[in-house]
Amino acid sequence: MPKSIVEQALRLGASLPSSDDITAKHRQIAAEFEADMATDAPKALLSDTHLSLSDYLTAVKLVIDDSFDHEVWVRAEIRLMNTKGGHYYFELAEKDDAGDITASCRATLWRFRASTVLAKFKAATGQTLSAGSSVLIKCSATFHAQYGFSLNISDIDPSYTLGEIAMAYQAMKKRLSDEGLLMLNRKLPTPFDIRQVVVIAPEQAAGLGDFRAEADRLASANACQFHYHYATFQGNHAPSEIRAAIMTGMSHFIESFDDLPDLLVIIRGGGAVGDLAYLNDYELAALVAECPVPVWVGVGHERDTVILDEVAHTSFDTPSKVILGIESHLVAMVKKAQEQMTKINRYSQTSIAHAKQNSERSLERIRLNSSRTLMLAKKDSHHELRQLQSAIKHQAQRQKQHNDALISSIKSSATKKLATAKALSQTAFERHQSLGTRLHQLKENCRHLQSLILIQHPKRTLQKGYAIISDETHTPIGSITKLHPNQTVHISFADGKASAKIEHIDPSDLK
Repeated sequence: MPKSIVEQALRLGASLPSSDDITAKHRQIAAEFEADMATDAPKALLSDTHLSLSDYLTAVKLVIDDSFDHEVWVRAEIRLMNTKGGHYYFELAEKDDAGDITASCRATLWRFRASTVLAKFKAATGQTLSAGSSVLIKCSATFHAQYGFSLNISDIDPSYTLGEIAMAYQAMKKRLSDEGLLMLNRKLPTPFDIRQVVVIAPEQAAGLGDFRAEADRLASANACQFHYHYATFQGNHAPSEIRAAIMTGMSHFIESFDDLPDLLVIIRGGGAVGDLAYLNDYELAALVAECPVPVWVGVGHERDTVILDEVAHTSFDTPSKVILGIESHLVAMVKKAQEQMTKINRYSQTSIAHAKQNSERSLERIRLNSSRTLMLAKKDSHHELRQLQSAIKHQAQRQKQHNDALISSIKSSATKKLATAKALSQTAFERHQSLGTRLHQLKENCRHLQSLILIQHPKRTLQKGYAIISDETHTPIGSITKLHPNQTVHISFADGKASAKIEHIDPSDLK
């Protein structure tokens, strides 16, 4: 029976010759390992043998190196991606339909290959390699006793990722359609007059310069006003920055003008064609679709279409064509207005001519009717004047008679009222005199009563030899019935007070 992997590893650990000898022995061990696996002998030996971790993992490395010494194409998703010193380190994974990870491992793209592989990938796909990307990598397996299992990447097939991107694009488009968003903005009517435009663009972009060259001319002519807000149109953060710029631009405009703009314009120009992929974002597309005003886009490329082109009200190839579209719309509006004005002028002139003829005929009829009416009115007015003069004269005579009678009645009534007033005045005077006498008598009576009150004042009574007897509460006692034996009473004199105790009560003394 061939020697087992355990025995070979023990001998290898006991004597460590040169590195070439070690490698040769490891390869021999790996070759014998396959044969030993067909028998149960290794299992029996392993249960009783102790290996160092490095020896065991070195043997595993030899097996992997011999069995997987060629490169293969592997499909995977990048979960994590880091770079250090020009090397790229990945965490790869495979997921099932439920999104659960069924396999994962580490992978490395070394510096001497990284620049070439990544540049080719970006040129083909239009985006940088990042976490979340599905990739087809050319790799070989490697195992290290200290760092474990990983894959060495030598190439990445961009066509596979492009297929994944295309599938994601179609899925995004279908989702927008299922949610009723794909054609939502296109259903908005084009504004008749474009006066206020909110523009979202990358700052300092060449396409923005082309756009502003014509936009500034329209603004200086007061034909249209433009409100610019800027965002980055490349990189993973581009969709979120563009969304923020759209919401900020619309909010600022509504706050400033208390109204919506006529258009929202999104333009990009001068950047790499590959950067278009960053604009294929569902949240950005949904925001554009739900915009309450028409959205015109010009992302600066004629062949490639992004999701913004699908959901926008109107799509143009370049920013220059967007501003040309605005200008053409304004020119068409002015031309249409001029045509309507010409029609209105012709209609007005015809209407004025007809009105003039009708007015002249009506004026002539009015003149004839007025003459006859004036003659009849003159006759009627003379007759009415005579009747009015007679009526006024008769009315004046009647009014004079009425006034005379009224004056006589007023004089008689006034005389009677004066006599009555005189009698009332005399009576009031007599009453006043009588009241004065009465008041004098009352005054004398008051003085008499005052004298009596002063005479009966308790102080004077006490000075005459009388006293006031009160109980313990200093309440005056006015009857012998309110006294009882051994009761203490208080006696008030004119010049002081004294206390006494009741020894005997004889009511008969009061009779």
